[in-house]
Amino acid sequence: MTRSVIERPSRVVVAMSGGVDSSVAAALLVEQGHDCVGVFMRQGLPAAGPASSGTDEAAAPRAGHQGCCGVADALDARRVADRLGIPLYPLDLTTDFARVIDYFAEEYGRGRTPNPCVRCNAWLKFGRLFDHADAIGATHVATGHYAILESTEAGDVAVRRGLDRARDQSYVLFDVRPDRLRRMLLPVGRMPKAEVRARAADLGLATADKPDSQEICFVTPGRHAALVADRLGGSRAGEIVDERGQVLGRHPGIEHFTVGQRQGLGIATGRPLHVVRIEAASCRVVVGPPESVPCGHLVAADVTWHGAPPTEPFACDVQCRAQRRAAPAIVSPLPDGRFEARFTGGPADGPGPISPGQPAVCYLDDRLLGGGWIES
Repeated sequence: MTRSVIERPSRVVVAMSGGVDSSVAAALLVEQGHDCVGVFMRQGLPAAGPASSGTDEAAAPRAGHQGCCGVADALDARRVADRLGIPLYPLDLTTDFARVIDYFAEEYGRGRTPNPCVRCNAWLKFGRLFDHADAIGATHVATGHYAILESTEAGDVAVRRGLDRARDQSYVLFDVRPDRLRRMLLPVGRMPKAEVRARAADLGLATADKPDSQEICFVTPGRHAALVADRLGGSRAGEIVDERGQVLGRHPGIEHFTVGQRQGLGIATGRPLHVVRIEAASCRVVVGPPESVPCGHLVAADVTWHGAPPTEPFACDVQCRAQRRAAPAIVSPLPDGRFEARFTGGPADGPGPISPGQPAVCYLDDRLLGGGWIES
C-alpha cells in the first residue's frame, strides 16, 4: 500500500516553501479531502552576500532562483494557500536554523564538505515540523519531496526513489528517523516534474513556472567561504602541497576546497591536479593526480538504517553525493555501529570522489536501506 494517500481525511501540516512542488503537494491533499494547514518555515537569517540594493525581492526576476526561505518565497506560499483556501502560518525557526549554519561552518573548518539540506530535513523539516503537528492535532506532515513511501508487510515504511529519477530526493531523506516516516506524506513522489508543473498551471497556482531552487538557501552563490570565515572568526589559510609535502603555493582558506576539486586551485604545474585530502589541523590542502583522489573505499558514521541493522556484509549500491549515481559496493557493518563500503566497479561506474562530511546512502534497486556520514 502506498503511503502517499491517507485512507480517511486527516489534519495534515504541509511544509510550503513557495515552490511548485510543495504547492502541488498541498493541492493534491486538499483535493483528497484532508484538513491542510500550511506552514512556511522562516529561518530568520539573511543569505551571506553583498548588501541589498534596495530592490523589492518579491518583484525581482526569478532567473537563478536561490534557496527556499526568502521574502518572495513567503509571498508565493501565501498566494498558493489563498488559492487553495487553506491557512498558512509562519513557523519561526531562527534559533534552530542557526544550528544548521553553525554545522555548515564547523564542517568546513574541519576540512569536511557539509550537506546542510540533509541536516535541515532531519532536524527541522521532519523534526520541528512534527512538534508543530502535535501541537495542532495533526496526524501527518507533508512536503514536496520527490520520493515514495510504501508500507511493508513487516509494518515498516520503505523509502523508494521518486518516479522522476532526475528529480529523486530520497538521498536527502536517509537521516529522517524511521518512526517519523509513518507520519510523512510525499504526494508528488509518483509524478514526473512536467506533470507537477502542468497540474500547477491547471490549478492556476502562482508557482507553476517558478524555477527550481538550486543553491543553499542561506548562502549567496559563490559566498559560502565568506560565511564560514565569518562564523569561525577568520579564514583558515595555509599551504597547497603535493603528496610528498612539497609546497606548491598558498590558499586563502580550506573552506574553499572539497576532495576531488580541480578548478580554483590557484597553482600552475603543467599537469592536472585535484584535491586529494584536506588536513584541517595544519590548514594544508594536499593535491595530486586524478588517480590519487579517493574513490574506492569509505567508512561512514552516525548511521541510520531503515529496517533491521545488517549484521553481515552485503552487496548494494552506495550514493556519495546528491547529484551522482549510486555505485556498486560491498557494505560491511562494523562493531561500533559504523559501516565500511568497498566499491566493486571500475572508474567508469564508481562513486566519484569521496568527500568526508557527505552522506553515503545505501540502495537495493530503488529502495533506500539506510546511510551514514562519510568519516574517512
